[in-house]
Amino acid sequence: MLPFDIHAAQNIGSARELGEDTELLAVHAELKSRDPQGEQFAAVLRNTIDQLLNGEVTGRYDWNTLYKTERTHAGTLVEINLQRRFKFTDGLAMDYRIAGVEVDCKYSQRFGGWMIPPEAKGHICLLVWADDYKSQWSAGLFRVREEWLNRGSNRDAKLTVKAEHRDKILWLWRDENLTVNILLHMNPSDRAAVYSSQSGQQRLNELFRRVQKRSIGRNVIRTVAQQKDYMKRVRGNGGSRSALKPEGIIIMGDYDSHRSVAEQLGLPAPNEGEFVSARVARRRPHHLGVRHTFLDGEAWVLATSADLPETAPSLPSHTK
Repeated sequence: MLPFDIHAAQNIGSARELGEDTELLAVHAELKSRDPQGEQFAAVLRNTIDQLLNGEVTGRYDWNTLYKTERTHAGTLVEINLQRRFKFTDGLAMDYRIAGVEVDCKYSQRFGGWMIPPEAKGHICLLVWADDYKSQWSAGLFRVREEWLNRGSNRDAKLTVKAEHRDKILWLWRDENLTVNILLHMNPSDRAAVYSSQSGQQRLNELFRRVQKRSIGRNVIRTVAQQKDYMKRVRGNGGSRSALKPEGIIIMGDYDSHRSVAEQLGLPAPNEGEFVSARVARRRPHHLGVRHTFLDGEAWVLATSADLPETAPSLPSHTK
């Protein structure tokens, strides 16, 4: 029995070869022990893409709107941000030392597009892929061997992994879910409605109207508001909570009390920095059997198209 899942390699020969590479297995084990489900890795990739888009300043949400120089810089940012998150030791010849092994980090937004420098031959590469359009990401380990590479035709002679030798990649995580870029994937007409106003506050109000029952992260808020006090624009006292209350829409944040309301209504509970909006209605006879929550001393349910808008209740006090 090999000390890793057999599905990591596409044929028995490759599995045997990978299983004999003790350094590869040591790095694999170290990374999996630090991040068993890949949650931290996924967060780094999401945050790095958002960092490049810089929505608060630029209003951008689409990878294709990045300049060529920014896209080129993505690999460096992924490398830096992974090291910051996991505190990898600096390598001597490569980017990192993981489990005492030299490891180079290579990122590509196109699967299989990793550009490997000639000096990485013989070393292990951490190959990372994330695609904001597919909302997926992968990361795996690859021992760089000349016979497994396409010859470089670019000026700096960088190499790529031959398609037929991608079975030599020992996957850490494969085709995992990347947190969805709400603005990129929302209905175009809804997105146009959000961006129809010059006012950051009005854009946020429209966002919470149009994107209900889904988690909306801090970066989305920042990108739509394009204001330094963007989180204030969500709250009551003139923010979106106040503006949408007459329409029956509540906006739950990451407070424990708000998370509890969301769970009682069958909605995703907001994680740190997230919000979930939903239109609610007082529970009536036709809501029999529907999940509900108690707010302002009354039972409330998620509103349906049959429920007329009514003023929303107040959410519980903000407690963590």
